[in-house]
Amino acid sequence: MKVDTLIYVLLGIIVCVSLVLFWWFNSSAERRARQLLRAVLTEEQYHHLFRWGYLDIPSPSHPQRFYRVPRDPGIVHVIEDGRLQANLCLQPYDKVPDADFVAIHKLMIEADEQTYLLKANRIVPIGTTAFNDGDMVELGRFFMMYHH
Repeated sequence: MKVDTLIYVLLGIIVCVSLVLFWWFNSSAERRARQLLRAVLTEEQYHHLFRWGYLDIPSPSHPQRFYRVPRDPGIVHVIEDGRLQANLCLQPYDKVPDADFVAIHKLMIEADEQTYLLKANRIVPIGTTAFNDGDMVELGRFFMMYHH
């Protein structure tokens, strides 16, 4: 057997083993994330999330407000009195499984809504008066609020 052939065979084995390990670790993280999500959601919330693609989380401090958290990472909608008040962008520093994304938002909103709102970048529709201490940048029909 030639040395070149042996090197290619070894490289192929290393790539295959790496892919299997990556798949195993990734699927393990996804499985644990789904288990955590099942633990923090009621049965009704869990079914609603997977049927409709979002979860409505009531505000602990404002009875007429709720947060619409998508199943996949994305923008969280703040809805108050049946109207969209703002879009929030709050992402973890590191890549997390999608199920963890929903659990993180739910737990943060329920545990410390004020800190959650302070950490999130807000995109506020024109015509609302929901302003924070951030700088305002007009984006078409929305204002983006950046935190310093």
